[in-house]
Amino acid sequence: MKRDKRARIPRTVWALGVVSMLMDISSEMIHALLPVFMVSTLGASAVAVGLVEGIGEATASIVRLFSGALSDRLGKRKGLAVFGYGLGALAKPLFAVAPSVGWVLAARFTDRVGKGIRGAPRDALIADVTAAEQRGAAYGLRQALDTVGALAGPLLAIGLLALFAGEMRAVFWCAIIPGAAAVAVLILFVHEPARAACVVALGERLRLRWHDLAALGRAFWAVALLGVVFTLARFSEAFLVLRAEKVGLALAWVPLVLVVMSAVYAATAYPAGALSDRVDRRVILAAGLVVLIGADIVLALATNVVVAFAGIALWGLHMGLTQGLLSALVADTAPPERRATAFGWFSLISGIVLLFASLIAGALWEWVGPAATFHAGAVFAALALAGFIAWLVRRPA
Repeated sequence: MKRDKRARIPRTVWALGVVSMLMDISSEMIHALLPVFMVSTLGASAVAVGLVEGIGEATASIVRLFSGALSDRLGKRKGLAVFGYGLGALAKPLFAVAPSVGWVLAARFTDRVGKGIRGAPRDALIADVTAAEQRGAAYGLRQALDTVGALAGPLLAIGLLALFAGEMRAVFWCAIIPGAAAVAVLILFVHEPARAACVVALGERLRLRWHDLAALGRAFWAVALLGVVFTLARFSEAFLVLRAEKVGLALAWVPLVLVVMSAVYAATAYPAGALSDRVDRRVILAAGLVVLIGADIVLALATNVVVAFAGIALWGLHMGLTQGLLSALVADTAPPERRATAFGWFSLISGIVLLFASLIAGALWEWVGPAATFHAGAVFAALALAGFIAWLVRRPA
């Protein structure tokens, strides 16, 4: 009986996973087509694509910092999550009516503000309702369900593209439906345990102080530095879409890029998370960097669609081996009363680094060539792996 109890992941985690899945279906129906839409329909450059993606993710990270701190000090998670998911759902029509890159940037900005508001409270809520020995599995499950949405979204985009004779804006309109469903599931089926709020004025709740940073602890900041290393070696998946299109993938099949990546990601996120509850999580993270190096090399050398998809599959495997585990490490090392704040800081740091990584990727693509983008990614990943291994040797678990 004890084993069954430990193996049972709380229903709130499952519900949050379904919410993430539905919102990711909505987002990926758009994101699977957005890079090609920007370049072919709106006339954007690869640098502009990198800028839009980087600003979007950086925005989410900055907002997530304040949302996390506010969640901890209010003692509430669900209300902020509902607001964030609701804002994300409301942003979807902006993509459908966008007449220029500026509009796409505004839509992406609004959507990512919503992501920033919901992210830290949601991730902290998972830790609040999950036993410590289940955290790897719980975060892996949420990430797996989220990634099922990232798999289903592009598949829906392919079918709808065929139905609407290649009209991408019509697909964007349809993305509103699963986004609204995500908000409904969150309101009806997610429950949070009672927590004590810090009784301070709203201005104090939003104020970030150096004392708050120190209170997160050295162990958390070591994990945050680890996140920087991993993020610098990675850039937006938009460049995977552009790479496949560059080597000959037809527009109607472009969403398959995220389908393949997400299928591998979804299939590996939960097993990797569950395994990390039994072995040192950092060993699995190191394996993820090795896989990322392989993905970059394959994508750099790709001259046809088959080879490109092999690299895309490796990219998905690297995501499955790393993303849920990084969240679990944050939950492991952050003080319980400051978990949402910790997730906010982790996201902020990672988002800023991802902005620079995406800008570098776009610049290399535009001024040197697509292969240079992935060659540079492999170099960054190799340097990150060398530094990570050195850190592991100095700081055994």
